[in-house]
Amino acid sequence: PFLFLAAVRKTIKKAALGAQNVFWKEQGAYTGEVSAKMLKGLGVRYTIVGHSERRKWLHETDEMINKKVRAAVQTGLKVILCVGEPLSVRKKGLQAAKNFVKNQLEKDLKGIYNLKPKTYNPIIAYEPIWAIGTGKPDNPRETAEMARFIKNFLKPKTYNLKPKVLYGGSVTSLNIGRILEYNEIDGALVGGASLKTNEFKKIINITNGNR
Repeated sequence: PFLFLAAVRKTIKKAALGAQNVFWKEQGAYTGEVSAKMLKGLGVRYTIVGHSERRKWLHETDEMINKKVRAAVQTGLKVILCVGEPLSVRKKGLQAAKNFVKNQLEKDLKGIYNLKPKTYNPIIAYEPIWAIGTGKPDNPRETAEMARFIKNFLKPKTYNLKPKVLYGGSVTSLNIGRILEYNEIDGALVGGASLKTNEFKKIINITNGNR
């Protein structure tokens, strides 16, 4: 949370500071919002954009998310863009999920490559909505297939810069090893498990062993 960024910055030594959200305007009368410039001033290097909870509870649209991505990139922040399909789509099959995610990517990244086409290398967090907080993660094999699809879709647009894809959705120390067995998956966006100190430590240790 924004409230703790300054304190966390003083604490971490082997990690980069990230924010959970960012606003698209650099300045102005937008009470309660935090701009990319403000975050950078705090030493923030990464920001999450388009998290499923913000899409759901705060009704963030793809157009709003696109504005945030553009503002963050122009300010020099690295964006972790969250995409993922609801259960109603996944029930129709993996191809339907791919089409849903492709549509999100097209809208969320619209015009982004005209800003810094040779330096913007996206980090995509694939978080199937139906897997978040349910204790029922996606099948790692299908996650890997989705990650490969996302990378192939983005590669021509990013001047072959090798975009990264993370997985989010009921990640725990019990399944992180299987998730990272697939080279297509570059890491994890850990949710509830990150609030449990010992569990998060286990995930980090397993990740170090896998990479």
